[in-house]
Amino acid sequence: MAEIKEWQLQDAKNRFSEVVRLAQSAPQSVTVHGKPSVIVIAHGLYSSHLNVSVHFLSLLAIIRIARLSLLRDIECIPISHDK
Repeated sequence: MAEIKEWQLQDAKNRFSEVVRLAQSAPQSVTVHGKPSVIVIAHGLYSSHLNVSVHFLSLLAIIRIARLSLLRDIECIPISHDK
């Protein structure tokens, strides 16, 4: 993957086609008053990151459900105080 190029907002507006073309191979950073403002990325990269996020959130939900189930099962186990 190519290095991320940084664009000033005015340059990015004037050369938007180039920004979009370059974004196909590497994210493009746009600054406003010298501060990072937005990143332009290819749709495929966005989609793959979005899918990873959705899968990660699903995994967290499954872990939470499993943990609650495990905690409920543990609470049902009688504790023996016999030595």
